[in-house]
Amino acid sequence: MNSVLKLKKSQLKFNPKLILFVVLVLIIFNIPLVSRQTRNFFYSFSTPIQKSFWGVGRSTSSFFQALVNFKKLKSENDELKLKVKELLLRNTAIIELKRENEILRSALGIGLEKEFGLIMVEVTGKIIGQDAVFINKGLKDGVSENLSVITQEKVLVGRVKEVYDNFSKVILISDKQEIFNIEISRDEEGFTDNIAGVANGVGNFELSLKLIPKEKEVKENDIVITSALGEVFPKGLLVGSIQQVQGVDIEPFWQIKVRPAFNIQDLEKVFLILKR
Repeated sequence: MNSVLKLKKSQLKFNPKLILFVVLVLIIFNIPLVSRQTRNFFYSFSTPIQKSFWGVGRSTSSFFQALVNFKKLKSENDELKLKVKELLLRNTAIIELKRENEILRSALGIGLEKEFGLIMVEVTGKIIGQDAVFINKGLKDGVSENLSVITQEKVLVGRVKEVYDNFSKVILISDKQEIFNIEISRDEEGFTDNIAGVANGVGNFELSLKLIPKEKEVKENDIVITSALGEVFPKGLLVGSIQQVQGVDIEPFWQIKVRPAFNIQDLEKVFLILKR
């Protein structure tokens, strides 16, 4: 652009009277009465000035044409960006739908739909300072308090605590308010009867087991499931595995820590159980 302006200034440094004279001469010598030789002389004389006018006009035209092309290119570029974003959003929606279908197939594959009536929901966020999460369905979707929340692998997550029109709050089984009946199971020859006890949330995504007598053999990595005695959760849901077993001399029960079977970071789609 600077070169164009410099060109224009350098090419327009002519005497205005001389320019006017040349223009008039050009007009006059276009009259048919003027001889061919005379016209040739004055055309030759005025050629440098005509070139200057033509160069300035051509440069100016190219400059404005470049501006038009730039605006057109920018507009096309913006349209392409918009189309790319639309394609990305469409692709994301397809991936999300595929993910939901995989979760549903997994749930159906282990018979959850036959065993329970289910609503699939999305975990939209964790509540800071609490063992609780938000889900994206509420009263308008048929959600009610105390519905059990599980994963597609039949892992117990928690229960619905508060319900609003469009979302709900779910407290996890590790919340300090949660107390429910469990059984300890072991896939081992000679282990026939499950050991009954009570699970209690201790916060920070951990559980402890209570009322497990010391005469009962309990090992690390034993499986904890929900009991038929419980009034909150259906029987047979996977709670977690035993992480630590300790005993105190004056206490008749084991002190047991349990690791929940779900990872809070992996919770995306979960199911609400409508019937038991």
